[in-house]
Amino acid sequence: MKVISGFLKGRNIEGFMIEGTRPTMDRVKESLFASIQNYIDNAVVLDLFSGSGNLGFEAISNGAKIVYFNDVNYESIKIINRNIDKFNIKEKSVVLNMDYKRCLKYLKEKNIKYDIVFLDPPYNKKVLNDVIDFLINNYMLNKEAIVVCEINDNYLKENNSLEIIKSKKYGDKFITIFKVK
Repeated sequence: MKVISGFLKGRNIEGFMIEGTRPTMDRVKESLFASIQNYIDNAVVLDLFSGSGNLGFEAISNGAKIVYFNDVNYESIKIINRNIDKFNIKEKSVVLNMDYKRCLKYLKEKNIKYDIVFLDPPYNKKVLNDVIDFLINNYMLNKEAIVVCEINDNYLKENNSLEIIKSKKYGDKFITIFKVK
């Protein structure tokens, strides 16, 4: 797994085989980042279910101001930190090791607002609607922020605060990109 574009292009991302993760494959990531490239420059990003940190590293490589990486799996966190050190991007990274609910509450208390949120939870959890509602109801998204969801079935409900700007199926997964209205 590699960073596919930006100043880290071609660098290997350690962590492809972390138990319980499914890294976004390069062709899917390439299509996704082509779709959101106009939102990345100087963005504040939340990668709530980081896994290997693949999406967050791609965002930093393409100009994000800072990425908040979070994962409940301590092995994932160790690997994310090793990649941050290897890529020399500490000043652009905040790493948290929490359950997603605790993380959201913690970030809400910090009053951080996001331009991009990546949501790729374990498929069996079906928590995306609750996470999106929490982000909206607690004013954690900047005007015209985007929320990128990766799921294995399209169970997302409509939300009056968001509009779908892209939804595409890649093999057994859907990538849906929402924009705050």
